Amino acid sequence: MSDLTQSGVSQAIQQLEESLGVILIDRSKRPLGLTGAGEVYYRGVRDLLGRYRRLEQEVVSTSKQLEGQVCVAAIYSVGLSYMPEATQAFKRLHPEVDLRLSFGRNERVMQMVVDGIVDIGLVSFPKNTKQVQSVLWQQEPIRLVCSPQHPFASRRDVSLSDLQGLEMVGFDRELELRQLIDQTLQRLGITVDVRMEFDNADSIVRAIQANQGIGILPEAVVRRETAVGSLQVVACPELRITRPLGIMFKRPGRLSRAANEFGSLLLGRPLEPDRRSKPIAAKAAAVDLKRESSAIA
Repeated sequence: MSDLTQSGVSQAIQQLEESLGVILIDRSKRPLGLTGAGEVYYRGVRDLLGRYRRLEQEVVSTSKQLEGQVCVAAIYSVGLSYMPEATQAFKRLHPEVDLRLSFGRNERVMQMVVDGIVDIGLVSFPKNTKQVQSVLWQQEPIRLVCSPQHPFASRRDVSLSDLQGLEMVGFDRELELRQLIDQTLQRLGITVDVRMEFDNADSIVRAIQANQGIGILPEAVVRRETAVGSLQVVACPELRITRPLGIMFKRPGRLSRAANEFGSLLLGRPLEPDRRSKPIAAKAAAVDLKRESSAIA
C-alpha cells in the first residue's frame, strides 16, 4: 500500500464507493473523515483482517511445535502482578511463540478484544457481551494496606469500628473496584474519608508510601512491597472483599492454538467460554455479599 500515490489511493476509494453504491469518505470538511457507511465498512474490514490473521496463526500452529504470535492485553495491575511469571513460564514451554503484551484500563482492554487487536484480554469484573466471551479466572482478595509508619502498622488486627472516619488513599470513584469497596463499607455501616484518588493501583501504592497512609488494594498488587517491608497488610477479619478477574476473547470464532494454550496456562485448565448470560461480576459480588452478611449476623 505504501507504493501507491495519493492519486492512486483516491481512485481506488472512488471505485470502491461506486462498486458499493455508498459514500465512504466525507469530503466536505478538512481533515477528511469517514461517513457512517465508511465507519461500518472500516470496522468490518478490520474484523476480517483480524480473523484472517488468527486463521494464519492457527494454520501455522498445526505443526507439532507451537508457533505463531499471541497478543495479550491486560489491565495494569494484572499485567504487573501476574504477567512476568506467566510470560516466563509460557516462553519456557513454547519458545517459538511470539508473545506480545499491551497494557491499559479495563475499558481499553475490552475494546482491544472487540476490535481484534489482541487475542486475549485480562480484565477485572469481566462480562459476557454479544461481542466477547469471558471466563472467570480467579477471585482476587482485596486487603487493607498501610505504610510501616501508619498507626495501624503496629497492631495485630483492627476491627470495623476502627475504620470509621479513617483517612485513606483510594481508587477513582468511577472505577468498579472503588464502587465495590464503597458499597461493601456502606453495607457494613462504615464511612471512610478518601482524601486522594487515583485511577491505578501503582499510584495508590506510591501515595500510601509517600504520605504514610492507608488504603484498600488487591493483594497481588502489593506482594512485592509487603515482601520487602515497604508496605504492610493489616488484618481486618470482618472486611472481606474480592475482585473478579477474567479472561476475555472475541466471539464468534476460535482462538489460535497458541492463544488457547496461553489462556489455558493462566487458567490451569482448558480455556472454555463462560456461557452464562449475566455478568460474572454480578454473581461473584452476590456470593461475597452473602458471605459478608453471614459473618456479621
